[in-house]
Amino acid sequence: MASSTEGNTRPVRLADIARAAGVSHGTASNVFSRPEIVREEVRERVRAAAEAMGYAGPDPKGRLLRAGKVNAIGVATTEPLSYFFDDPFARTMMAGISEACDATGAGIALVSAGNEEKLAWNIQSALVDGFILFCIEGGSRLVELTRERKLPFVALELGFDDDTVSAIGVDNVAGARLAAQHLAELGHRRFAVLALPFADDSTGLVSPERIRTAVYTGTRDRLVGYFEALSRFGVDTAKVPVYETENDEASTRAGLETIFASAEPPTAILAMSDRMAMIAIEWLAARGMAVPDDVSIVGFDGVPDAALCDPPLSTVAQPIAEIGRRAARTILDFDGTVRRETLGVELVVRASSGPPPKTA
Repeated sequence: MASSTEGNTRPVRLADIARAAGVSHGTASNVFSRPEIVREEVRERVRAAAEAMGYAGPDPKGRLLRAGKVNAIGVATTEPLSYFFDDPFARTMMAGISEACDATGAGIALVSAGNEEKLAWNIQSALVDGFILFCIEGGSRLVELTRERKLPFVALELGFDDDTVSAIGVDNVAGARLAAQHLAELGHRRFAVLALPFADDSTGLVSPERIRTAVYTGTRDRLVGYFEALSRFGVDTAKVPVYETENDEASTRAGLETIFASAEPPTAILAMSDRMAMIAIEWLAARGMAVPDDVSIVGFDGVPDAALCDPPLSTVAQPIAEIGRRAARTILDFDGTVRRETLGVELVVRASSGPPPKTA
C-alpha cells in the first residue's frame, strides 16, 4: 500500500508523513480521517508529503479492528462460491440479506472453499462482525469453525439441528405435509421423492437406517411430512422410492433415471427443492412425458424461477428473502442471545400438478 524509506527497510508510516509535513501525528491522522477539521493549508502540506513519499493513507483494516467493528457480515457455505449465484434459493436468500445490509450500510463477504483446509483459513481470516451459515453439506464442520472465531453467527436451518446455535428456518414437516396431501387429494397413489442430502457425500436410493440416522434433520423432517400425509390416504410409504441427491443437475438426473426404470413408475414426484423439481420437468419433457398430464410435480422453496418455468411449478413457498433479512439483523443487532425462529410456509398451486393419468 505504501513505498518504503531508508533503503526500503520498512513501509512508510503515518508518523513519517507527520514528521515530513511538520505537524503532529494527530493532525496528520485527521487529514485522512476527518479532513474537515484541518485547515486547508495544513491539509495540502500533509497530502503533498504523503504523495511524495508514496503513502496512500492509513490501513483501513487496522482502523476497523481498533474500532472493534467492521460493519460487514460473512455469508459462509461449504458449497463452491458459484452456489451463491447459480442456485435460485441462494440468490433469493442473498437478496434478503443484501436488503438488510443496505438499510444499515453494512457490507457482505462471501466465504466458501473447495476443501476443509481452505474453508478453515477463509473463516479465520474473514474481516467480518459475524456469520450467516448456509448449513447444507458440511454443516457440523461449518458451525465448529465459526465457533472458533468467537463471533456471533446464525445458521439458516437447512438441516442442522443444534439448540445452542441461533437459527432461522421453516416448519419442514408442515410444508411437506401440504405438498403430499395436495397430490394425494388429486388422486395420486404412486409417488417418488427427490430428496436433499440426509448426510454428507452420498447419493442414491436411501434405506430406512439412513433416514433414521440423518445428520440433516431438515431433510428428514420433510420426508416425515410427506409420509404422514401419504399414510392417511392409504399409501404404503415403504414402497415409495426416496432418492438422495446433492441438489444438483447430475444427481437429480441420476435419481430420475433410477426412479423411472421401475416397472410401475410414479405419477407424482415430491421434490425437496424447486431446483430439483425444475430439473425434473426438463428431464421428463426430453423423454416425451408431459407435466402434469403424465407426471405431477410439487417442489419446495418458492423461488421466483418456479413461477416462470414451463409449466409453472406448484411448490411449498417459504419466506426465503425474509429469512435472509432476519438472519442479517440477528448479526447486525447481536445482543448475545441465542435466537431460534421457525417461520410459516404455504402451498402455491400452479400448473405442474394435476390428476393422475386415467391409465395409472
